[in-house]
Amino acid sequence: MASHFSALPVDVEIRFEGEGEPKTSGELFYDRGNHYEFLSLSQELAAPGEMRQAQTFDFNFKHVEKQCESYQGINVGLRYFVRVTIARRLADVVKERDLWVHSYRMPPVSNNSIKMEVGIEDCLHIGFEYYKSKYHLKDVIVGKIYFLLVRIKIKHMALSIIRRETTGAVPNQYNKSETITKFEIMDVAPVRGETIPIRPFLGCSELTPKFRDVNKRFSTWYYLNLVLVNEENRRYFKQQEITVFRIPEN
Repeated sequence: MASHFSALPVDVEIRFEGEGEPKTSGELFYDRGNHYEFLSLSQELAAPGEMRQAQTFDFNFKHVEKQCESYQGINVGLRYFVRVTIARRLADVVKERDLWVHSYRMPPVSNNSIKMEVGIEDCLHIGFEYYKSKYHLKDVIVGKIYFLLVRIKIKHMALSIIRRETTGAVPNQYNKSETITKFEIMDVAPVRGETIPIRPFLGCSELTPKFRDVNKRFSTWYYLNLVLVNEENRRYFKQQEITVFRIPEN
């Protein structure tokens, strides 16, 4: 990583850092304001002295291994940034500039389908099938839902993508879920033997890759959540975990 900056008035230092940052939401009150640094590189750009005019300093951080992707969640954030510090007698001058890092991976060799049957005894029995269990961020979820037994009146069905964020460590571990997007599947009553194809596109959703135990601080998990609502507004749902990853862009 190479660039330059200009400085006005003298000791000048520049750092490239990465850190995890618990956000100031209520569920992480015990850890509010703490930062966990996992990467730090520094270069001294100028020796102590006087700076009487604008100057430009080149810098170059070579072969920086950025193992984690940038992330901004509900209770935690992971950021990379460049920090410039000009040390002065009265007070230092500090400026930061964030960098957003993406982490790519190749598509998995094996990608099994998901098949399940769920229901309520003597009332409802449905099956669903998703042709894959691992999806890249611009992928399409292709599958079908079929009704084996329908003795309750279903008025609405939707498929949601839920992200669950786990932060902290036992016993101070917290889970927080959010619905990323929702796809309407049907708004009329199904009948026995009916099959409904599904084909929602992920490209319009604000998804991130799956994170697992990043620096032993946080993880994220994705679920497909199938929800049915009957005429009495009772909700029936079934969740299935999926894997989301980022592939190289063309």
